[in-house]
Amino acid sequence: MGSTHDVYFFRYLVNKQVFFRSRLTYALVNLKPLVPGHVLVVPLRTSVLRFSDLIPDESVDYMNTLQLIHKFIIKHYKADSLNIAIQDGPELGQLIPHLHTHIIPRYKTDGFGDSIYEKLEKFDLDTRYQDFEKRKQIAIQVREQQETNELNQDDSQRIERLEDVMAEEAKELAKALTSFMDEDGATDKFANITRRQEHHHQHSNSNSNSSKNIA
Repeated sequence: MGSTHDVYFFRYLVNKQVFFRSRLTYALVNLKPLVPGHVLVVPLRTSVLRFSDLIPDESVDYMNTLQLIHKFIIKHYKADSLNIAIQDGPELGQLIPHLHTHIIPRYKTDGFGDSIYEKLEKFDLDTRYQDFEKRKQIAIQVREQQETNELNQDDSQRIERLEDVMAEEAKELAKALTSFMDEDGATDKFANITRRQEHHHQHSNSNSNSSKNIA
């Protein structure tokens, strides 16, 4: 039986990969990143298949989280730019039915332009998580990556990471993100947003109950 604090990406438990969690959204490190710093932002509700499925409170929370992680990844990885990509529907390469946004650091010298989108179209997360679930109990050695540009690697050259490796990265990013949020004032911002959302939710429930009593 799962805990109420468990975080799922579609049907996959990803607690150890999560480095940020707000009231309705979370950010996690990637099983098989295109480049270092390639992370995902995902709504907590697993029934959000596509962007249009977000309810108003989730939309606000999701966009605030995207902005926070956007600023954090740029600073932490010293990126010049970012790709922010949503594959909204299977025709655009969405292969796992749970809304997620890719945040990918980019640099002036990487020279790949829009070829990143080709990589994302082949980014079959569902198959990878199925494979990972089957193999995660097996001890495998981490091979040294070739000293080539990560975006230039064929998909078969990219190494799926061990759960412990991803958990360690998530801890490091969570610690760095906490410092970043304190410096940026984002901690207070998210606390205020959460209070407003909870107040609005309580007010809506109160009005709904009053209407029922009158009826």
